[in-house]
Amino acid sequence: MDIETLRWFQHVADGTTVTEVADIFGVSQPAVSRALSRLDRDLGTPLLEKTGRILRLTHAGSTLKRYVDAALHDLDDGFAAIDQLLDPATGSVTLAFQLSLGTWLIPELVREFQITHPRVGFRFRHSDDGRSSLLQAGSRVDIEFTSRRPTQPEIRWRPILTEDLMLAVSPDHRLARELSVSLAEVSDESFIALGPSWELRKRSERLFAAAGLEPHISFEGEDLPMVLGFVAAGLGVGIVPRMGANPDHRRGNEARLLRITDPGTTREIGISWSASRRLLPSAKLFRRFVLDWSTRGTANQTGGPVPHPGETTLR
Repeated sequence: MDIETLRWFQHVADGTTVTEVADIFGVSQPAVSRALSRLDRDLGTPLLEKTGRILRLTHAGSTLKRYVDAALHDLDDGFAAIDQLLDPATGSVTLAFQLSLGTWLIPELVREFQITHPRVGFRFRHSDDGRSSLLQAGSRVDIEFTSRRPTQPEIRWRPILTEDLMLAVSPDHRLARELSVSLAEVSDESFIALGPSWELRKRSERLFAAAGLEPHISFEGEDLPMVLGFVAAGLGVGIVPRMGANPDHRRGNEARLLRITDPGTTREIGISWSASRRLLPSAKLFRRFVLDWSTRGTANQTGGPVPHPGETTLR
């Protein structure tokens, strides 16, 4: 049993065809098939079974897959650690973040970081605040940017910025020329909202409750671009994060963003990392850069520095 065979098994188990695996690793398709058959014989049970044209995991294969993922993950970390020990300014950082942060915050941070660390590469994964953290055991994510404080004790979280929540209206909405608005002024309108599991949805509901209002939700979706698209089409209004936009700059057929005058219309964005997994040097460099960046004032979209209560020992 060799590492390459385990990698081939991992790819096939994740849905890659044997032909695609052969292309990825530059070997023949029969070589991959023979290696997987040898793995079955070595373990004394089939790990994959053919259903039509698709290979699916058997119960034994599903059991082994968890251990293969963890072992190869640790092994890859070991290889990367050796490389980075020679030069801490190289390597790569894997970031997870909400789609809304990928339109402004993440590009800004990476651009500024690479001015002084141009040889550090990045891998990106999308997450949302309606699902569990991507920093679970076995994950390849180093740092996650999220508006939700994690509940798992092994995950550390630090705030880096406070972002305004805005009311999005269509370009021809009766309030489109206004700069600010109260929720009471749109209480009788249809709302476009994210699903109930999203933290932004829960925060929006708390804002309405504090104002003694109950929104009429006409459409629910699972991403902010959908909310903004439906709003721009005049199908309702919605509460969205500012996302780095200048609300005073009105563009074409895009949804207009108005400041909400009700209290508490902000959300806190932070970074998370796992305390049970030691970050490699390049990821540590980036984490330190982000935390330093957050104290310079430019991190806030509401003005003022970001406090760091409950200082946590970094690992």
